[in-house]
Amino acid sequence: MPVTHPAQQAAETTIGEVIARRLVQPLFQPIVDLTTGGVVGLEALARGPAGQSLEFPDRMFDAARAAGRLGDLDQLCAERALECAVAAERPPPLLFVNAEPAVLDQPLSARIAELVIAGLPFREVLEFTERALPTVPGSMLRLAGLTRAFGHVVALDDVGVDPMSLAFLPILEPEVIKLDMSLIRDPKAALTRQVSAVVRAQAARTGALVIAEGIETAQDLAVARDLGAHWGQGWHFGRPGPIDTAGHRYDPEAADALPLPYTTFHERLRSPFEATDRHAPAVPATADSVATAIERLHDVLARDPDVIVFASEPDSTCPDVPVSLHTLLGRARSVIIKDRPVPDEFAVAILGAGYGAGLCVRSRPDHEARHLDQLPAVAEVARILLADRG
Repeated sequence: MPVTHPAQQAAETTIGEVIARRLVQPLFQPIVDLTTGGVVGLEALARGPAGQSLEFPDRMFDAARAAGRLGDLDQLCAERALECAVAAERPPPLLFVNAEPAVLDQPLSARIAELVIAGLPFREVLEFTERALPTVPGSMLRLAGLTRAFGHVVALDDVGVDPMSLAFLPILEPEVIKLDMSLIRDPKAALTRQVSAVVRAQAARTGALVIAEGIETAQDLAVARDLGAHWGQGWHFGRPGPIDTAGHRYDPEAADALPLPYTTFHERLRSPFEATDRHAPAVPATADSVATAIERLHDVLARDPDVIVFASEPDSTCPDVPVSLHTLLGRARSVIIKDRPVPDEFAVAILGAGYGAGLCVRSRPDHEARHLDQLPAVAEVARILLADRG
């Protein structure tokens, strides 16, 4: 076992020094159009001081987490990525920047705000890993709305690692969907086929671009195309490196295929009942009809226990809901409850891989209900219920 000399230990940079002295050096990996072969953008990947243990991003982020500085490091990585891309001799058409799920609730740093407000010479694609979905969904949606308000877009990364990410796709409605490299490695697996089908349907409905990660060989490239990927990323196209030394042949026209941001995403949301008026008619709501509707949702849970249930606490004016609701929630594996009731309303949304079902009940001015089975409507209800959460 190698022995570390005390002088070497003393020379090792601490995570506090990395943050204070801004010692993060981003490297950039190309993202390529699988049809033209042109580079449509770069993903920024953080590295620490060269030749030290904190050079590796996993160790650097582990050290920041242990020191309670994860948010500071995450913001620094984003700052350095934007700074290097802005200062590049040839900025990329698109810059992909990762967001750490555990600190999505923190405000943007002054430096990031300064760079974004000044205007970036490229479109930023803010990547959320699927780990952010069940942990801080409200913060994720708020940051997505802010990103889109400035004309940039969002991506959902690592899709396919956890089937839960498929249920969140219509809630976030990412302009870019990044397939996890595990799908490339096992293209015949049942999960791979399921993910591919759901992602294809989502892309067809919203115009999202699909990126396959981990393409290392010509065979991987063929698999990526079979899975419906438009763009690709991996060592087959280039390893991460400094932004101005790779000599990338950018393809701005291919990059223009990226959808415009969903600018209405950040607008003030109505109540669940109001927001679904164009999706389902209002029908009279009685205790029996509400109980029957919730029983139908029970049937959905029975067929697919991996769905996610989103619900509001019933308002006191909806006295017929609580017993049926608590029975439903007791059967679900994943439940997200809105922190406070929606005035005069109750709503529940169930989302699975590529489908949804839901119910909205309003007690005033009349007792009415909407029964939902269209995916966009159910996703809208879930998004509203998540708006006040962390």
